[in-house]
Amino acid sequence: MTEAVIIGAGLHPFGRFPGKPALDMGADAVRLALADAGVNWPQIQGGYIGSYEVANPDAIVGRLGLTGVPLRGVFNGCATAGTAVALAARAIETGEHDLTIAIGLDKHPRGAFAADPSVAGIPSWYGQTGLFLTTHFFGMKINRYMHDHGITHETLARVASKNFRNAAGNDKAWRRTPLTPEEILASPVLNYPLRQYMYCGPDEGAAALVLCRADQAHKYLGKPVRIRSTALRSRRLGAFEVQSPSFPAGEPVASPTVDAALAAYESAGIGPEDVDVAQLQDTDAGSEIIHMAENGLCKDGEQERLIAEGTTEIGGRLPVNTDGGLLGNGEPIGASGLRQIHEIVLQLRGTAGGRQIPGTPRVGYTHLYGAPGASAVTILST
Repeated sequence: MTEAVIIGAGLHPFGRFPGKPALDMGADAVRLALADAGVNWPQIQGGYIGSYEVANPDAIVGRLGLTGVPLRGVFNGCATAGTAVALAARAIETGEHDLTIAIGLDKHPRGAFAADPSVAGIPSWYGQTGLFLTTHFFGMKINRYMHDHGITHETLARVASKNFRNAAGNDKAWRRTPLTPEEILASPVLNYPLRQYMYCGPDEGAAALVLCRADQAHKYLGKPVRIRSTALRSRRLGAFEVQSPSFPAGEPVASPTVDAALAAYESAGIGPEDVDVAQLQDTDAGSEIIHMAENGLCKDGEQERLIAEGTTEIGGRLPVNTDGGLLGNGEPIGASGLRQIHEIVLQLRGTAGGRQIPGTPRVGYTHLYGAPGASAVTILST
């Protein structure tokens, strides 16, 4: 099967942009990705575009050129961007296209994500008690994890502080003011044990990736980054996930993140010990901690020591969320996962500037997780 590589990456800044439509942000990201690859829009043979707020994201062709390109809209919750890049890669691997694009864009209003539980097949009482509010769910989830594995409030604060510090070195991040762990711990509790500065926020932004056949990468400008594997998994019966109202009796059921990670490692022929830099879904500081273990990067409970030792810092053995993650960038759902891959492309190329990790990184890892219990993993390498 033909291998797909990334030859172009473009990122519109994340944040708030009054008066600028999401489609315009997406077009800007596409133009940056095309320029990075040395490709013109009419050369693109097919693509996938994801958005939560924009009903017809494929209308972006009106901004880029009406070439007749098959541009397919996708949506898969917080795993939308992982799905878009997986499908763009698959189109190359199967021989359908030689040059494809993955695009993500969104423009969310202020406030936490919430909706009517009935649309997810959940009884109305689940929403009436506040459990359908994402901030409430993640507070409950990390509270239990802290109890079971000895994670402290200080460790939550260290994670958030690290990500804001990393975002301060990223001119395209939203929340670029560094905060100390003490400042974070002093902020108001929103959903115990999570405080104001331990949550990401919905915002606006866009990202794009240009992919081609590996054996044709020499034709283009962008230094290629290999897509070693992509994996997507949904929740299993009994898993405690977003939009799942209860724990099962008996043994706990693994998160879809565990399943997606195992599938991606096996397909890539790469193990957790090979990962040089990772981008993990940090909807909140607790999520990053949990996802370190669920992605096989450590054992449950080891995070307390690893984070205290600086392992996940830019200069540590396993840097995590080097661009600030969701905490620093916010989460425009359709673009979030492509923002992660954009950062890994920069790191593997050695072009991440002041936040470049030491040495010569060869393997990068990205992970997405969200409602209704879906997880996507992408493993990249030089």
